[in-house]
Amino acid sequence: MSALDPADGELLSLGWVAIDGGAIHLDSARHILARPRQSVGQSAAIHNLRDCEFDSAQDPGEVLDALLQAAQGRALVFHNARLDLAFLDEIARERHGAPLLMPVVDTLLLEEALMRRRDQPIRQGDLRLQGCRDRYGLPRAAAHNALVDALATAELLLAHATHRGGPSLGALLAP
Repeated sequence: MSALDPADGELLSLGWVAIDGGAIHLDSARHILARPRQSVGQSAAIHNLRDCEFDSAQDPGEVLDALLQAAQGRALVFHNARLDLAFLDEIARERHGAPLLMPVVDTLLLEEALMRRRDQPIRQGDLRLQGCRDRYGLPRAAAHNALVDALATAELLLAHATHRGGPSLGALLAP
């Protein structure tokens, strides 16, 4: 995204990877650039996507449709779904006249609920993607690339499910 608010910015790229049967399937991984209406400006310093990289980018509606095709029969998993869905809902409304209506799992909310149940204090950074990954001993992941973030979130979801000792969320999310 070129900003944290869809009123101020645009979706610049979308990345995803499928989880089936409690395993991440790297062969399903995709990263697609969405053609912005204006320059990415100073946001390039965060996500490392420069204007010149969008020459062959796709229309944001086409990018959304590719995600919808890949996600058919699945739940979407985000870390901080509210942020991602704000941008995706805007594109879905423009393209299809309705917000994105799919089941969603938010690893940020899962982690927040777990910490509150355990009466753990929540300090600044504790609920960031890497902060959550650190609690499970997951390696550092380069942030702000849509595909890397998708993979890091998938790993977090599986670690969260495994450490709960119950049925694997990955198995529950399988198509």
